[in-house]
Amino acid sequence: MKSSYSDEELRSTLDRLDTFSYYTDSNLRIPFTGVRFGLSPLIGLIPVIGDFAGLILSLYVLYEARKVGASGKVQRKMIRHMLIEFVGGLIPVFGDAFDAVYKANTKNTEILRRYLYHELGEGPNRQFPWFTFIWVGLSLILVLVIMFLLLKTP
Repeated sequence: MKSSYSDEELRSTLDRLDTFSYYTDSNLRIPFTGVRFGLSPLIGLIPVIGDFAGLILSLYVLYEARKVGASGKVQRKMIRHMLIEFVGGLIPVFGDAFDAVYKANTKNTEILRRYLYHELGEGPNRQFPWFTFIWVGLSLILVLVIMFLLLKTP
């Protein structure tokens, strides 16, 4: 289903969602660690009410997805992420940590990004998997050396 929005409007939507996801999922950092979290887990500290508030905030990403014409499949994936974070967040103590780690808004923004890149006929910039390339290359060299040594010995 091709969106009736221009490329610029779709990119603007992604920019807004990136900002929203940043503030709800990862704008704060625990000092001296790489651990990042946002406003959503902080709001979730308020028992039950905070989790509902976080769910309502997450609806913004779904609203934007519906507005740009995301497919039903994309929307269902997004709803699944929202519900997982909501239900996980309801568990006392564990739920607050789960909210900080799961980052449903960031996941949903990424799902919409992949969908919109497909709609725009573009692909996201992917880096070459150097680690995998080197690891597989070294493994092959090791296997060849072992085979050579085994064949050479009488």
